[in-house]
Amino acid sequence: MNLFMMGASLLLISALPTGMHSSSSNERTWVNHAGGEGPGQGKHIVLIAGDEEYRSEEALPQLAKILSKHHGFETTVLFSTNEEGEIDPEDQGRILGLHQLEDADMMVLFTRFRRLPDEDMKYIVDFVESGKPLLGIRTATHAFNYEKDSASPYASWTWNKNGGFGREVLGETWVNHHGHHGRESTAGVVPVAARAHPILRGVEGVWGPTDVYGIRDLPEDSFVLLEGAVLDGMSPESTPVQNSKNEPRMPISWLRNRPMPDGGRQRIICTTIGAAPDFESEGLRRFFVNSCYWAVGLEESIPERGLVELVGVYEPSMFGFGTYRKGILPASHSTLE
Repeated sequence: MNLFMMGASLLLISALPTGMHSSSSNERTWVNHAGGEGPGQGKHIVLIAGDEEYRSEEALPQLAKILSKHHGFETTVLFSTNEEGEIDPEDQGRILGLHQLEDADMMVLFTRFRRLPDEDMKYIVDFVESGKPLLGIRTATHAFNYEKDSASPYASWTWNKNGGFGREVLGETWVNHHGHHGRESTAGVVPVAARAHPILRGVEGVWGPTDVYGIRDLPEDSFVLLEGAVLDGMSPESTPVQNSKNEPRMPISWLRNRPMPDGGRQRIICTTIGAAPDFESEGLRRFFVNSCYWAVGLEESIPERGLVELVGVYEPSMFGFGTYRKGILPASHSTLE
């Protein structure tokens, strides 16, 4: 082992949080927060980061910290990593630790065009088919990408095969950029019909620099929670564009009570807003936290204005390809300070 690798290994070991497995190097490529007192105590949420553009590797660790520190949920964050164990969103075929979905109560998925080994992908498929709840963020509508001649039993989940996982499970696949990417930001607007929904309790001022995604059509069992007003600039003070992009507004978040083969219903939330810089919006953070409460059946415990204060230093990178922070280890996200 060279000195660099030895130093990285020592850092990982020394930064392991309490309760985190340490029997192999593979088991040190994720982060676990035990949770504690709060409505979420006893519930385990697994968050999976893996996209090249929107910095899910920064957004999901922050969401996990908020859920654990302020609300009591146990959280585990999994990352796309390279062979050195560093967070590498451009490695589309490696997310270690997916076996932890076997004992999870909820999955949060923020991946883009992943092509995982079948033995790893099976954990995700089995979780979804179990009927347990999930939240898909931004590029989760096109979470997986298989080659055309793939013999994988999961090839039908590719984003461009009848919509794949996105269309079948979340309700929509990738369509297009409806807003002008990098020039027109997004303000969340609550439809009249959704104002009394518990997920929206205390939610206001939702804004993000990401643009509105195009939505072709949603399934009949979907319910729109937020619409996206396309703004004419990249600040919360920008005004809605005066053209057909806002007539009508596109949904940017919806839920489903997806029918399952056993007659049950699966609770699903999908949002097309949620890049790392979007998480600077207090309203959006509260929306995500409330969504997790609802997903696991704790909607009656959603506070009128739940605590969503950022945990530790949060300086998110702007979205873009090839701009992720290099050489970062998962253990750098292990503290709740």
